[in-house]
Amino acid sequence: MLNRSLPPAYKEVNDINFIAPEQKQLSNGIEVYTFNAGQKELVRVELIFNNINWDQTKPLQAVTVNNLINNGTSTLSAKEIAEQVDYYGAFLQTEYGADHITITLYSLSKHLRSVLPILKAILSESIFPQQELDIFIQNQKQKLQVNLQKNDFLARKTFAHTIFGNTAYGSDISMSDYDALQRDDLIQYYQAAFKPENCVIIAAGKFEAKEFGLLDEFFGKDWANHSASTLNDFNYLPTIGNKIVIEKPESLQSAIRMGKLAINRSHPDFPAFQVLNTLLGGYFGSRLMANIREDKGYTYGIGAGVASLKNAGYFFIATEVGADVCQNALTEIYKEIEILRTETVSDEELGLVRNYMLGSLLGSLENIFSHADKFKNLYFSKLGYDYYSNYIHTVKNIGAQEIQQIAQTYLDPNTFVEVVVGKTN
Repeated sequence: MLNRSLPPAYKEVNDINFIAPEQKQLSNGIEVYTFNAGQKELVRVELIFNNINWDQTKPLQAVTVNNLINNGTSTLSAKEIAEQVDYYGAFLQTEYGADHITITLYSLSKHLRSVLPILKAILSESIFPQQELDIFIQNQKQKLQVNLQKNDFLARKTFAHTIFGNTAYGSDISMSDYDALQRDDLIQYYQAAFKPENCVIIAAGKFEAKEFGLLDEFFGKDWANHSASTLNDFNYLPTIGNKIVIEKPESLQSAIRMGKLAINRSHPDFPAFQVLNTLLGGYFGSRLMANIREDKGYTYGIGAGVASLKNAGYFFIATEVGADVCQNALTEIYKEIEILRTETVSDEELGLVRNYMLGSLLGSLENIFSHADKFKNLYFSKLGYDYYSNYIHTVKNIGAQEIQQIAQTYLDPNTFVEVVVGKTN
């Protein structure tokens, strides 16, 4: 009989193998990184463009272009684009990030010749119909109006604006920003951003010489665009010790978001900081979850994170708690941080965190697309695969005293921005 009172035995993760891409170039100089699985007839092609030409008076240019880029070209309507992509069993998605816009195509390899022309038209002939823009503005204003009533949205928005200011990372979007959107501004941004000089392509799946030839045929031979553009580049000064309260007396729950500017993936301390973050609030067995949720019952969930952006990094803690226990929750959060700064973690707890982090990394490499995603982290941080070797070494070997030192360096509560939205007492 299986004794269910005993946990299953676990094995330590030793080696994690990463698949590196093959680097090529299209005829017009676009860098292409390919991950060839060579079995299933599925391919993912990502065209990634840097966000450019930041103008704080027009903060919605890039995200609006991302949302409307496949809503009509000079020869195809939004409906026709969707129908043709669907006809070939393909899938097309656009994704806006703080640093990049990614246009992703999933397709069977045998249909690439049919669907790549559609993708090419989207990237070179989009016209941003006024009717589509009007619908987008109306929908987004309604969405913003709803979100502004949500405490967690307000906390996240206020926190980002406080530490990043009027930049692409923290712009304080309002209704008037949507009203100011102009079709001409979108076309101007589109022409400046979507060009070979601002593009890198990452292809994964069954992507061999034939598929590369098709990619070069449609995107390397006659795609040229030399509109002026400047890469976004932001510098930040730490916002020290701000405490912001947005009172909403009718709230049953209060949203808490706190943290600070920190390091990003390119800093040598980043892997150690990730271990510290996991201990504090980075997984279900973390100290914040054990205290704030399991012991005190103040919340359904609380977490901490370390985010890496191109021009900055930041650390945050986020939760929603009962309005009547908001101050108690804040006290307990700072208490857990202080314990990490003044006491060393036990070998048993550190062992659990090590196994969780290495297991998560191993589990995240489930297919060839996952390996491509891991490569993107390196590419856009200008790092090599030795980063992952160093990460694994750090997780396996970091000691309790080093964790305490990292906590003392990066988790000084006096440097935190603290945002509370709701009732505070």
